[in-house]
Amino acid sequence: MSVSVIEQAKIQAQVLVPLVKALQAELGEARANGIVRKALGDVYRQYGEAFWRAKNEQDLGKVVASAFRTYGRDDALKYDVLRQSPDAFDMDVTACKYAQFYKELGEPELGFLLVCTSDFATAEGFGPDTELTRTQTLMQGASHCDFRYRRVKNEASS
Repeated sequence: MSVSVIEQAKIQAQVLVPLVKALQAELGEARANGIVRKALGDVYRQYGEAFWRAKNEQDLGKVVASAFRTYGRDDALKYDVLRQSPDAFDMDVTACKYAQFYKELGEPELGFLLVCTSDFATAEGFGPDTELTRTQTLMQGASHCDFRYRRVKNEASS
């Protein structure tokens, strides 16, 4: 049986949290976080691309729904789907074990950096016409995370 994404995140945190804290102490928080965001962004963008190709599906709603079933395995996420269509997927995450884990570590800001910011890079991997909007997260103390995925029309291809 494969390891769930939440378990992978917990394992990775054992190395990444001390590494990021050391980078922040050495380089300053803004510079260190920028480096981490770029490095992880490249990784998660590739994950998004691979996930999209593996699904072999053009329906954005179906692909994003499948991705969240993967991220939510082992009851890692509780969420309400508000809209699902070929060009959109809207949902609110109402409970998140990733946020709970990082809050228990006393590192929610690192949780946001290491987990939440990956959502945007993963969405970029779904293709240049995929846009994610999110205005709040549980990790940052909000009541829910508001994910809004859209397929946008590229002006050059219209």
